[in-house]
Amino acid sequence: MNDGRNRLKKARPFEISQKVVVEAWKQVKANQGAAGIDRQSLADFEKHLRNNLYKIWNRMSSGSYTPPPVRAVAIPKKTGNGERVLGIPAVSDRVAQTVWKRYFEPLVEPHFHRDSYGYRPGKSALDAVEVTRRRCWKYDWVLEFDIKGLFDNIDFELLMKTVRHHTKERWLLLYVERWLKAPFQKDDGTLVERTKGTPQGGVASPVLANLFLHYVFDLWMKRNYPLLSFCRYADDGVVHCRTESEARALKKALEQRFRECKLELHPEKTRIVYCKSSDRRKDYPVVSFDFLGFTFRPRAAKRREGKGFTTFSPGVSNAAGKDMRQQSRRWRLHRKTELSLEEISRIVSPIVRGWINYYARFYKSALYRTLDHLNIILARWAMRKYKRLRGRLTTACRWLGQIAKRQPQLFPHWQLGVRPAAG
Repeated sequence: MNDGRNRLKKARPFEISQKVVVEAWKQVKANQGAAGIDRQSLADFEKHLRNNLYKIWNRMSSGSYTPPPVRAVAIPKKTGNGERVLGIPAVSDRVAQTVWKRYFEPLVEPHFHRDSYGYRPGKSALDAVEVTRRRCWKYDWVLEFDIKGLFDNIDFELLMKTVRHHTKERWLLLYVERWLKAPFQKDDGTLVERTKGTPQGGVASPVLANLFLHYVFDLWMKRNYPLLSFCRYADDGVVHCRTESEARALKKALEQRFRECKLELHPEKTRIVYCKSSDRRKDYPVVSFDFLGFTFRPRAAKRREGKGFTTFSPGVSNAAGKDMRQQSRRWRLHRKTELSLEEISRIVSPIVRGWINYYARFYKSALYRTLDHLNIILARWAMRKYKRLRGRLTTACRWLGQIAKRQPQLFPHWQLGVRPAAG
């Protein structure tokens, strides 16, 4: 009996729970995602689920798991300038990475700084926006920073040094090194060797990036600038400063720090900002910054007693509004005249509700322009569907407004009060 156990231990030297593999699959399935280089979809993987999960468990437990190349997909940058490469692992590899993450993340998560918000359990982008809003009221100056190509440029050796600091578990170290070195594969089959970075799109990448920046930035700030508050969400962040000179000195020091760690601050997205308001009236060329889809800038507000003043607060950014309007146009609702208004609501309402839940959290009136655009799209659908409304946009808007008056629950933005005029 003991001989059998010893042989089994030699065959599978790493203790990995089959239950964790199953839970990892459930997580990958819930997150959806595209196929990797093998073109195997989630549905294809699930057809032979038991066998596929067993293979992953058996190979990871034995030390023989080797990740396939990562599918490289070039997507346009939001700025419109150039492209960035998204790495899409195969479904089986996403399951394996999720297994690794479920073991490794609990080892590092308790050590992370409380003001690191990106990709962390129990923390959200809205939490980061809220804490930044409050600190902008307290501090006059902000150093906004962005790390240029973080996921593409993380140094392998420095990253592995941080991983080894938190675990001696051989299989955790073995597989993270294999994932880091797995080549990119383009759609034409060309393999591209990787010597740095961790693929943006990989399951393990967010926790690895957070771990790297924990040492590069978070702990460095705590050690060298303990009196300054900061908020970091992955590679974007803000530091609150008391004076302009303090912000300038910090910017110079940060540039040096990132150079030492083989990273670079984005020259155009790293700026000093003055938090101008009724109580701060200096002239300064930069009085706004974008963070997590919100623009922080001076905005009109009213006190409880009704008196007006200027505050420095977040509202949905122009870029985020443009993205939402472009997405709503891509629905091509005006061509779906075979659908009823109720059917259209079932299609678009979950998306619109997500926009509202996020962007209406702060200064919701900044979102109204984008939501009103949806009413125009719906009116154009009505113009195509009903002969009596063709070519009559104003009449179609009135018709839609009457429906909104009778059925305000039909669309989330109608519930918010953004409705077409009924008459």
